[in-house]
Amino acid sequence: MNDKTLDCSDIDQFLGKPIAPARMKEPLHNNDFRRWVQAMHYPNLLHYDHDYAAEGRYGRLVAPLSFAVSTDDGHGAGPACVGLIPNSHLIFGGDEWWFYGPRIFGGDEIVNEKIPYDYVVKETKFAGPTCFQRGDNNYRNQDGELIARQRSTSIRYRADLALEMGSMDATEDPEWTREELEELETKKYEFIRMMHDLGHGKRYWEDANVGDELPLRVFGPHSIASLATEWRAYLFTIWGGTHRPGMVMEDFGFTGDFAGHENDPVMERDNPELTDGAYFGPSRGHLFPAWARRIGMPRAYGYGASMGAWILDYLSGWAGEWGQVVHCNSAYRGPAFSGDATYMTATIVDKMVDEEGRHVVQVDCRMKNQLGTVMATAKAEIELPKKQA
Repeated sequence: MNDKTLDCSDIDQFLGKPIAPARMKEPLHNNDFRRWVQAMHYPNLLHYDHDYAAEGRYGRLVAPLSFAVSTDDGHGAGPACVGLIPNSHLIFGGDEWWFYGPRIFGGDEIVNEKIPYDYVVKETKFAGPTCFQRGDNNYRNQDGELIARQRSTSIRYRADLALEMGSMDATEDPEWTREELEELETKKYEFIRMMHDLGHGKRYWEDANVGDELPLRVFGPHSIASLATEWRAYLFTIWGGTHRPGMVMEDFGFTGDFAGHENDPVMERDNPELTDGAYFGPSRGHLFPAWARRIGMPRAYGYGASMGAWILDYLSGWAGEWGQVVHCNSAYRGPAFSGDATYMTATIVDKMVDEEGRHVVQVDCRMKNQLGTVMATAKAEIELPKKQA
């Protein structure tokens, strides 16, 4: 393939047509929530400490809003990855979330209804012609209640062009001094302490003002170990835990060794080692630097869906258990590379009563690494409780 084109014509036949829904084989367990928040660096007692949660709003452990994506069979990317694009690879471009009120608890059974939405091809510096494809994920519980909608954006590109156009200068993890690491730990705890200080209390809408800045959230440095821990928190990575959709990666255009048998129900029963996308197949570049460089990444890198979770957790941790993110639109500009730390900030930019009568604040959120490189941006609306008259 010597020309520099990207053939996306096969996508058209799938748009607007539901594809196989995602379903776990057993009801959710509290330990699923605990594993999730531990992997996502989100030490909110409401989601992992039984005694603390029993004293709170819900009287029991509750999943964080970000957990919904863990009940899918592929990070929410399924409906944004339909159609054959020859010799292509995929990274995450962003997620837009709407939350409707119902929460996820232990014992729930979640079904994700998936519908491909749209796509557009743009020229990028990263890989030349690039497909930005979107698809909707509708998460419902066993009672049919709509919990959340995730409109996922995938970035599909030709790996050969990414290699041709990419920079491989930063192939080594940065080194941190002992003093720098100690400072990171101090900064990390400031956000944790903020959540402890709020406790089961309410962050009132009247007390939030335009121009207010949310506390800094810091975590890292990321490592292959921490990225692997994140991967294992997604329930679909567990052998036998998911009703597999029976996808064939070659049907989407994944190249050679990046195709593999991820989500292959037949191979899972024969040799499940080959079905793990982190070891073989499309996700292996995240954890193996040599494979990362084959798709245009300089070293091991994080998951786009995790970046979305970090943003939701950040805003939820500030809002407290009586507040809720009702909408969040995130754009991912670059991944979290191994060796880097992540710094998150947000500012209140508006304050309003919306059409549904909810008292909300709007925030602009930004995620950077230690060099100031922007990794993601987001704009979100957060409902806060109102003081009684």
